[in-house]
Amino acid sequence: MKISHIVALGTILWMTAQAETNDVVPLWPDTAPGAEKWLNATNLEESLVRPTLTIFLPASDKASGTGLLIIPGGGYSGCCYTYEGFDLARWCNEHGIAAFVLRYRRPVAQQQRLYDHTVPALDARRALRLIRTHATEWQVNPGKLGVMGFSAGGHLAATLGVHFDAGQPAATDPVERESSRPDFMTLVYPVISMQNDAIAHGGSRKNLLGETLAPHLLDYYSSERQVTSNTPPTFLVCSTADKVVAAENSVRMYLALKAHDVPAELHVFEQGAHGFALRAPKLPVTTYWPTLFLAWLSEHGWAAKPE
Repeated sequence: MKISHIVALGTILWMTAQAETNDVVPLWPDTAPGAEKWLNATNLEESLVRPTLTIFLPASDKASGTGLLIIPGGGYSGCCYTYEGFDLARWCNEHGIAAFVLRYRRPVAQQQRLYDHTVPALDARRALRLIRTHATEWQVNPGKLGVMGFSAGGHLAATLGVHFDAGQPAATDPVERESSRPDFMTLVYPVISMQNDAIAHGGSRKNLLGETLAPHLLDYYSSERQVTSNTPPTFLVCSTADKVVAAENSVRMYLALKAHDVPAELHVFEQGAHGFALRAPKLPVTTYWPTLFLAWLSEHGWAAKPE
């Protein structure tokens, strides 16, 4: 075996071991709604049939009570679990934040449509409810539970923030009794608008909504058009150098939040290609966004002041 192959294999095994040291919890104890037809599929990623949360908990002496649902991007087709998921979760733990990486069902995978547009949000809402159900066990204050999303995951996070409910008090499933409203949102180079213009990310829109772009769905999934005064406080990060998802997505969302008097903070960096997440060693200014995020959390009482 070539050395390059050994190194690559070692890297894969290391990454797998990192994920396996954390508990992985299914969103539903039985079959996820709508997944019945794919239960016996042998060519699909497991999470496309059985969505899960990977749990990252900080040391007890560091735990702040703040929890964060992390939604990686991937254009509603793929999913960047490592650098937009597990890496961020470990960083959160270092700062006393419990993190939960969502492996959600995407509408399109392996060049076939698996689900309709409602399924990603169904998984994301279920994830928030599940975390609240286990709040005591996972050392999370159910009133300090936010969501962080990247790219198309940012679109899904924003969808959570504009389309939520208080839960169903009479539900037989205790998870469904919990609220699906995040207490705050962190949207990093997010897809926001689904309007048929130059701002929208065409790939995410096509994968989520299909070829037929019904006007009511374009509006429903354009989060900047769905903001109300009850939308959670929001922290936005983007870059004008992003050639994949236009920074105007974040700007539109910020202006909508401002128009409804929702607390919001927007950071637009000059440099930083799409997908920078925590990976920006040659762009020192862009690497400051996590520190700014911690400061914002602190200002709102969701985290200790950054050192």
